[in-house]
Amino acid sequence: MRTLVTGGTGYLGAELARQAVRAGHEVTATYATRPGTVPRVSWRFLDIRDRADVITCARETRPDLVIHTAYRQSDRVTTAVGAAHVASAARVTGARLVHVSSDAVFSGEAVHYGETAVPDPITPYGAAKAAAEVAVAALDPAAVIARTSLIVGDGGSQHESLVRDLVAGRREGVLFTDDVRCPVHVGDLASALLELAASTRAGIHHVAGADAVSRHELGVLIAHRDGLDPASLRAASRREAGIPGPLDVRLDSTRTQQALRTHLRGATQFLQHPGGPHPHPGAKCGNPGRS
Repeated sequence: MRTLVTGGTGYLGAELARQAVRAGHEVTATYATRPGTVPRVSWRFLDIRDRADVITCARETRPDLVIHTAYRQSDRVTTAVGAAHVASAARVTGARLVHVSSDAVFSGEAVHYGETAVPDPITPYGAAKAAAEVAVAALDPAAVIARTSLIVGDGGSQHESLVRDLVAGRREGVLFTDDVRCPVHVGDLASALLELAASTRAGIHHVAGADAVSRHELGVLIAHRDGLDPASLRAASRREAGIPGPLDVRLDSTRTQQALRTHLRGATQFLQHPGGPHPHPGAKCGNPGRS
């Protein structure tokens, strides 16, 4: 299978490229600044803001599958219009499309969000992601739109780097106790996206971890796993700090998980240190009202 991964130098994009190569795919990955380092991948510069360049890329690589991970949090054109360009290119070339979206499309007012929940973003980035979903659904109704949450791994994510820097005193800052998400392991997420790509499923799918944890709880889990002192992590309230944005957003991935072989582990499971203290199980991201 010929697979095109946009944003291949990103944390998720690189993992998708690695897993696709291991699965026997012929992988092309795109970059905006410099090529990535994943072996056995063909690298191509792509400006997804340029519709003609995106369509040319798709015609040259002739993918069977496109997985769109590229975005820029501060750039609506890249995030929203770029997604429309990728969807158009996939439709023109007949490629299967998996578009990666975010829990940022929700305000947090409802806390628990199933796959039929209507987006109500309250940040510019969330609005751009919501617009991207609308464009993808309109241009390619057969596409999978996969919403996810904080992406963590085995040491390489920005969240893990932040915790190490905070503990070492290389950065100043706090971790909020009331900013709650459903973190997912990058390997689980990439595996689930490739599994959805191989299916006939379409539309909105939630692909997040099973546990609801705050940014501070996530930091403590990371610190314990890495043998660091979590007491160095300062806790604070985002609400009291007056920082705008969603607080408690929990993606209910129950429906999608039931259709997957991939197990979407919770943070308390994938960040557990074998020799460390056993973390409390925490709240779950699935709607507590569901059976």
